[in-house]
Amino acid sequence: MNINSVYNIYFLGIGGIGMSALARYFKSIGKNVAGYDLTQTSLTSQLQSEGIEIHYEDKIEQIPLNFLENPTVTLVVLTPAIPKEHTELNFFKNNNFQILKRAQVLGLISSNLPTIAIAGTHGKTTTTTLSAHTLWLNKMVSCAFFGGISKNYDTNMLLSEKSENQHVKNQKYFVVEADEFDRSFLTLNPEIAVITSTDADHLDIYGDKKSVLEAFSDFAQKIKKNGKLILHKNVSLLKEPEDVEIYRYSLDEKCDFYAKNIRLNNEFYTYDIVCKNETIENVTLGIPGLVNVLNSVAVAAIAFLIGVEKEEIKSAFKSFEGVKRRFDIRYRTEDLIFIDDYAHHPEELKAFLNSVRQIYKDKKITGIFQPHLFSRTRDFAEEFAKSLNLLDELILLDIYPAREKPIENVTSKIIFDKVEIVNKLILSKVELEKKLDSLKTDILLTIGAGDIDKEADRIVKILSEKKISQ
Repeated sequence: MNINSVYNIYFLGIGGIGMSALARYFKSIGKNVAGYDLTQTSLTSQLQSEGIEIHYEDKIEQIPLNFLENPTVTLVVLTPAIPKEHTELNFFKNNNFQILKRAQVLGLISSNLPTIAIAGTHGKTTTTTLSAHTLWLNKMVSCAFFGGISKNYDTNMLLSEKSENQHVKNQKYFVVEADEFDRSFLTLNPEIAVITSTDADHLDIYGDKKSVLEAFSDFAQKIKKNGKLILHKNVSLLKEPEDVEIYRYSLDEKCDFYAKNIRLNNEFYTYDIVCKNETIENVTLGIPGLVNVLNSVAVAAIAFLIGVEKEEIKSAFKSFEGVKRRFDIRYRTEDLIFIDDYAHHPEELKAFLNSVRQIYKDKKITGIFQPHLFSRTRDFAEEFAKSLNLLDELILLDIYPAREKPIENVTSKIIFDKVEIVNKLILSKVELEKKLDSLKTDILLTIGAGDIDKEADRIVKILSEKKISQ
C-alpha cells in the first residue's frame, strides 16, 4: 500500500513502545493519529499531551468520526497483543479497513530508506538507541525507532527535518530496533544489520531454539546485496548470507571490533575500541555496566563502517545518557543506590546482575524480580534461578501475564524453589511496600518487563520520604 494516500492512522494498542514510536512518526509527518489502549500509562499520557487522541475502552463510538468516514484513507495499525474478539478490531475487519501489523508498517517506512537494523534477544534497545544518538549527532539519521525511551531525547523516535536533509551531504539512515517477536524483523531489508544474541526466547511463538535460529538466519538473508552484517562473536547462524560483508565484535576478545584496556572509574568504564586495524583510545561510556561496553562496540562497528570519525564516536559515547529502565539509576544516597532494569530473560538477568556486581563489589545487593509471561517462566525456570543466585537477597513477585492466560501449575514459585540463596521471599505488591519499611541493603534493584516500573516509581517516592539505612 501507499502510505502517502492515507490521511488517518489509527492504532490498536497505541501504548506499546513500538506502536507509540510509529504514532509519533506519523503525527510528525502530518497524519491524523488516534488510538486505543487497555490502560493509561505515563507513555500514553505523554502521547496525549503531544496532541494524539487516545481512549481506554473497547467502544466503537469512542473512535473519532473522521477515522470512520472513509476506509480508503484510514490505516489501522495492529499490535499482536490485541485479542481476536476485540470489538474495534472486528468492526474494522467487517468494514474493509486497511489493517496492517506494526512490523508491516515498519517495513513500508524502511523500504525506501537505507536502513540500519539492530536485532538480538537482548541488548538491542541500548545498542539501537546509542546507534541513533551517535549518528544523529553526526547528522546521519533520517528517522530512528527504538524500543525504549532515550534519556537524551525523552522519546523513542527521532525524525530529522526535510529541509535539513537537503543540506547534509552525508548518507542518512533509518535506524530501527528489529524485534524477533512474532518474526516481526523479517519485514525489513537493511543495508546494515547487527545481531547481538540469539538465545532461545519467545518459545510460545517459536517452539524451540532451532526455530529461533532459523528466524535470525532468515533475517540475515534479508540484508541487501553488498550490505554489512555485524555479529557478536558467539552468534552462529544456521546459514550466513552471501554477497554481504560479515564482521564480528566482542568484549576483550580479538576479532574485527573489540574492547581492550577496560578499566572501571567509579561507576563508569573507560576503554579502547579496536576497529579493524585502527584504535579509538580512552573511550568513556556515559552509562554504567560492562554489558553496555559490549553494546557500544557494536555501535562503534556501525559508525566506523559508515565513515563516522573516531573522535565523533568517542564524543557521542561520552554524552550518551542511556535508556529509561536499562541500568537506570533512579535514586542515590551515601547509604543506598536504587537501580531499575528491564531484564526479563535469564541471560539478560545474568548480564545485568554481573554488571552490578562488578561495579558495587562487597555491597549487599537486593533484587525485586517480576517474571514476565507464564510460558517464559515455565520454559526457563531453572535458568532464571541460576541468574538470581547472583543476588544476596531476592524478593520475587507474581508473574506478569502480558498477553497470556494462566498456565496450570506455573507460578513464581517454580523459580523460587530452584533459587539457592537463603534470603529469598515471595511477596505480593501490597506486601512489598510493607517490606520496604524494614529492608536493609546497599543496592536495591527492580527487574522485569511487566508493570514493575510502577513499583519502581513508588519505591522512589518511598525512599525520598524515608531513607532506607544500612
